[in-house]
Amino acid sequence: MSTSTVGAGLRVLHLGKFYPPASGGIESHVQTLARAQAAQGAQVEVLCANHSSDSGNTSHEFHGRSPTHESWDGLVRVVRLGRRASVARMDVLPELPGVLRRMLERGVDVVHLHTPNPTMLLALDLVPRLPTVFITHHSDIIRQKVAGALFRPLELMLYARANRILSDSEAYVHGSSLLKMFRQKVRALPLGIDLEPYLKPSPEVLREEARWREEHAGVPLWLMVGRLVYYKGLFTALEALARVPGRLVVVGVGPLEEEGRARAKALGVESRVTWAGYLPPDSLMGAFRAATALWFPSNARSEAYGLSQVEAMASGLPVLNTAIPHSGVPWVSKHEETGLTVPVGDSNALARAARRLLETPGLAEQLGQGARARAEAEFRDDVMATRCLKLYSEALGRPSPVVAEEAPHEVSEESVRGAS
Repeated sequence: MSTSTVGAGLRVLHLGKFYPPASGGIESHVQTLARAQAAQGAQVEVLCANHSSDSGNTSHEFHGRSPTHESWDGLVRVVRLGRRASVARMDVLPELPGVLRRMLERGVDVVHLHTPNPTMLLALDLVPRLPTVFITHHSDIIRQKVAGALFRPLELMLYARANRILSDSEAYVHGSSLLKMFRQKVRALPLGIDLEPYLKPSPEVLREEARWREEHAGVPLWLMVGRLVYYKGLFTALEALARVPGRLVVVGVGPLEEEGRARAKALGVESRVTWAGYLPPDSLMGAFRAATALWFPSNARSEAYGLSQVEAMASGLPVLNTAIPHSGVPWVSKHEETGLTVPVGDSNALARAARRLLETPGLAEQLGQGARARAEAEFRDDVMATRCLKLYSEALGRPSPVVAEEAPHEVSEESVRGAS
């Protein structure tokens, strides 16, 4: 069967928190999956909150009012609901119940929720009769322990009703008490991206690569990409930079930026850190191609996967990541194959790994080649979409499409016990 028709006739509704141009790994994943499923014949809609104001503020840190907006992203219909307020990480979306009801009444085969997403989860809890429900569980609620405990009954209610629960990696299931409760429903579905812009860079990307190389000629260029929040390991990176030559380009913004700038000054590395904010895609892809390595020093299971690792790998860039227990991070980029993995929170180890790349002839090139090969084999968006559509068909009791790629597998009780 041609992959262009794998999803023919399936009507899919994705419920996300936000949608690009909102930044973030989950947001990018929802867009990638929706687009790839639509390319394979499914009718795909996305319902989410509008992350931007009329003035064009598109930051994660924007918590004000926004209007309702509907648009098309290629073949994907996107409905961004107006937000009245954001309270304790929950978006107040007055139109959500009515819009969701009307979308379901028009006919939906699969509702696919992406969590953490308390607003959309609560909305589904209130719907008495649901079609087939899939939940992609991107991360447990790690740090907000009180809020997580209060929210858990509502979470359990919907997870019990779900037909399938998807995890980014099998490793994450082993450390999640919530997923282990529903392990018979859980399937591992690795996230993928559209690799073409990375494997076949545009002239604009190549120009950006040349600019990065010219501006940092003869100096190791280290990249760190992601929101500046507690689990990204920003301070670990700054402490490591004090022990290695080169410049660290921090791509992203967030609540820890001000403290990070102060920490860089105290460490004496202020002049070797570039706070780049959000970079346009061409500039970021050019930076991936020009850099020496991606630093990915995340320190908690809130980091369940790390799509920026895949972007770097597809660019042929080695990754220096951390061995977060029960997280997919060290599975995405493997030690000595696509990069180097160091203990969590160990700035000395991160610095040693960086120096090893600089001092071992051919190592960076070898790991970069391995990174690109692994990205092509495991993290293509069309493979992810086909696997997901196959799971939809199985849950709906429809004939499953025949595909060449290995299908996602059930996470067995024995597997979970053995890793606990």
